[in-house]
Amino acid sequence: MKNYFALPQSPAQRDVIEAYWEVQRSNQSKLSEIIIPKGLVEIIFSFQTEKLFFKFNNNIDSIPRCFIQGVHTQPIQLYLSDSHRFFGVILHPTSVKYIFNIKPSDIANEVLDLSLVDLSLYSLWHRLSEQNNFYDRVTVFSDWLDHRLPVINEREKAFDWFIKNPMDVDISVAELSSYFCFSIRQLSRKFYELTGMNTEQLLLYRKYLKALKLMHTTNLSLTEISYKCYFSDQSHFIKTFKRLSLLTPKEYRQRMSFLEGHIFENVR
Repeated sequence: MKNYFALPQSPAQRDVIEAYWEVQRSNQSKLSEIIIPKGLVEIIFSFQTEKLFFKFNNNIDSIPRCFIQGVHTQPIQLYLSDSHRFFGVILHPTSVKYIFNIKPSDIANEVLDLSLVDLSLYSLWHRLSEQNNFYDRVTVFSDWLDHRLPVINEREKAFDWFIKNPMDVDISVAELSSYFCFSIRQLSRKFYELTGMNTEQLLLYRKYLKALKLMHTTNLSLTEISYKCYFSDQSHFIKTFKRLSLLTPKEYRQRMSFLEGHIFENVR
């Protein structure tokens, strides 16, 4: 399996895109891949002649050639062939409404075929598939985006930063409301628009995301992780993690791969 990762180069693109990535896999047995919630908004291009399938919301469907997914609060399972390539673009949530004229909340817990939203994605998919390597695909997508780059204001950048950086999780709704100069009700509406969650739900989700990261980047015990993420107790940590991932923290740690939030299993 080959994995590639790149950051956007221009300041204007960094306001819109967090990162580019690509995974390429061949000559191995078929896999089932479980992706637990990671708090990402992504555009994903699938370059595959054979149909691939995913299971989400208890439904099994074919993976579109180009799709966008919002912030998930439940796992998605992919059924992969023995050879495949995905190219992905991680977006900041506030940019979605400007680029595609859809609210991020409309794609929360959804996998949406982007060709149904923007016909130019057909042509873009073909141009990306014709490129010889990851970095050429980054250039092609970057050129496509340059023609529709939005201007993201400072408050929107602050919302994006807060959603994407869950390390400071010891904060209350009132403190957050004061920080953004929003009423508690306005704040909850804004977070719902960006993530499909109200403020209280998002604050708990960020604790889960921090715990997920600590499991991959430290050797801390699960008890220590629960403490560092400000869960009320170990039981609350286990209950929250399982509600979102369908796994206990212990089960996830036993099965996790080198990729944060990903579990791979052979199906042959």
